Amino acid sequence: MQYIPVLLLVLVAVGFSVGTLVMSVVVGKRGKRSQIKDTAYECGMLPVGEGSTRLSVKFYLVAMLFILFDIEVVFLYPWAVVYRQMLAQNAALIVGSMACFMFILFIGYIYALKKGAFDWKR
Repeated sequence: MQYIPVLLLVLVAVGFSVGTLVMSVVVGKRGKRSQIKDTAYECGMLPVGEGSTRLSVKFYLVAMLFILFDIEVVFLYPWAVVYRQMLAQNAALIVGSMACFMFILFIGYIYALKKGAFDWKR
């Protein structure tokens, strides 16, 4: 008797999903579709040529650098939220560890800048 509500929920979920699929097939077959309506359309360009084009390695490098520095900012957020609470307990250790973290992040940024990782034309 305890499982009757669960069984009803499963039956309703399965009935809804099957009913939605059946209605989609029934209603979808009514309209006539032309060939131009069924062609793929991506970003305002007609699909001509290969499906996958080669991208420059620079694109992947910039994407990885973005992810790297974005994750570093995500690590800064929890620290900033509880900064006052932590400062009352161990001020020197907290400020020192964050200064070290920011220094390492800054060194990585300077390295990427010197290597020309942010220069698209190179």
